[in-house]
Amino acid sequence: MAHHKRPAEQLAGELLGRSFSDLGPEEQRVLERIASGTLIGMDADELAAVNASAGDRLADRVAAIGGSWAFIIAFAVVLLVWVLLNSNLGAAFGIAWDRYPYIFLNLMLSMLAAIQAPVIMMSQNRQSAKDRVAARHDYEVNLRTQLEILRINRKIDRLAAKLGHIEEDIENGAGASAK
Repeated sequence: MAHHKRPAEQLAGELLGRSFSDLGPEEQRVLERIASGTLIGMDADELAAVNASAGDRLADRVAAIGGSWAFIIAFAVVLLVWVLLNSNLGAAFGIAWDRYPYIFLNLMLSMLAAIQAPVIMMSQNRQSAKDRVAARHDYEVNLRTQLEILRINRKIDRLAAKLGHIEEDIENGAGASAK
């Protein structure tokens, strides 16, 4: 990438009026991409998917399932069935294994919460990291857009100046030949 350094340094001076070394890493990266004609890299979701471990994907899946209405409704049905089977109704059929106050159910719910809460926190941390990457990406896109607009404006100004000189030359040439 060393061969792109010179055009990027030139763009820094031309567009920003600062030296390339005075710019931050994000600005330098944008100028290098503009100079080389490459596009902005992958977005936050693509980067997260590429860098996700099996544990990260599992955490995201647990959070997606555990935070859904389908899970809440299914869990409510399981709890209702548990309570019904362990009430007097279940005792009448001899199948009650966890009578009121449902100590085994409380143990299972506590273990589920002890496992599910940190896994959901892992997923939220990954989402925060994705949000930071997305914000950096948005900043780069906005900066690149502004720099490209500035670059196009400068080109148009140069063309307009050249056109003005050509028109002056034509007028001066036509005026001189009329004398």
